[in-house]
Amino acid sequence: MPNSYLYILVMSAVTYSIRLLPLTILRKPIKNVFIQSFLHYVPYVTLAVMTFPAILEVTQVPLAGLLALLTGSLAAWYRGNLFQVAIVCCVTVLIIEALFI
Repeated sequence: MPNSYLYILVMSAVTYSIRLLPLTILRKPIKNVFIQSFLHYVPYVTLAVMTFPAILEVTQVPLAGLLALLTGSLAAWYRGNLFQVAIVCCVTVLIIEALFI
């Protein structure tokens, strides 16, 4: 049980330092175009990497996950906001699983 506290302490130190270091080191605005564009796309890539496998594996019918991915991609392509895309994906899964289960 004492090891659990050590793990939590190390995890909190790492998390805190990752959030604190950029605030203390980078005091001036970033002017490098490459770094700006890299930092701009990091949240989108991270979200995609975390959600893509879950979309295909979490549904009871694998086809529902694939169709939700396709309809969500189309909704996002046609400028749907995050809430609209989520609703389209959820409704797609609901319909497909209702048909096949």
